Amino acid sequence: MIEWDIKKLRILRTLAEQGTVTKAAEALHMTPSAVSQQLTNLARQLGVTLLEAQGRRVRLTDAAHLVLRHAEAVFAELERADAELAGYLAGDAGEVRIGAFSTAVPALVVPAVAALRDAHPGVVVRVRETEAAESYELLSAGVVDLALSLAAHAPTERDARFTRLTLLEDPLDVALPPGHPLADAPDLRLADLSRDPWIYGGSGPWSEITRSACEAAGFVPEQAHSASGWTAILAMVGAGMGVALVPRMVSSRASGPVVRVLTRDRPTRQVVAAVRRGAEAAPAVSHVLAALRSAARQP
Repeated sequence: MIEWDIKKLRILRTLAEQGTVTKAAEALHMTPSAVSQQLTNLARQLGVTLLEAQGRRVRLTDAAHLVLRHAEAVFAELERADAELAGYLAGDAGEVRIGAFSTAVPALVVPAVAALRDAHPGVVVRVRETEAAESYELLSAGVVDLALSLAAHAPTERDARFTRLTLLEDPLDVALPPGHPLADAPDLRLADLSRDPWIYGGSGPWSEITRSACEAAGFVPEQAHSASGWTAILAMVGAGMGVALVPRMVSSRASGPVVRVLTRDRPTRQVVAAVRRGAEAAPAVSHVLAALRSAARQP
């Protein structure tokens, strides 16, 4: 029977995720030569070719993909075993490291941590603010135990590495300057703002969300100013420099601009949580997920 080496399988998975030996080595804090040597040894142990040269890079063979499909099931079982053992040893206690995008920290993570202090004081939460897409790299690498991001940046539900949970549908409101002609309009639609100057990021996911929402409403937004931080965006709106789409998680805390709920063409973004598959059984992780779900249900 083949002896499966978990460490080498993790290296193979990291190579599949990162795409090159050099990037895999950086993610694993190893040298490229050490990564190559470990994968050569794994191929010898399994008796199959795992990598093929493709120009100056390497590609995974069909055998490597077959191995990884089974390895993901093994990793999930090991996560479940760790979770059960942690529960046995710590009972209702443990540490959970969360990677969360900036607007999720005050809206979801902070209320969840506050609730956990009362309900499960033995659960310690460590928070790390991350970019939405970065949180999954940290989760896969074991740097965080739970990732909060937007569904648009998340791996699909078919990704065997993670268990994904939808927390909420976050509506997008529109921020208008004080005194805007439509600030008190009884029936405000996104299309009504087609002639206004818009403020949103020059690139990245929020730029895509804004453009997609406006295009779905029948127009291409004229970008007057570019900013990626909500403090800067809301300050410019408040100063009369343009209008902006703002997530409800942000708009509920905004002061200065006039924030209006759109009556039609109302776009949303989906906020999701994810853990490594099998880890959801750990008592501490389970408590944190429950607290996040409860925070997401709050108005």
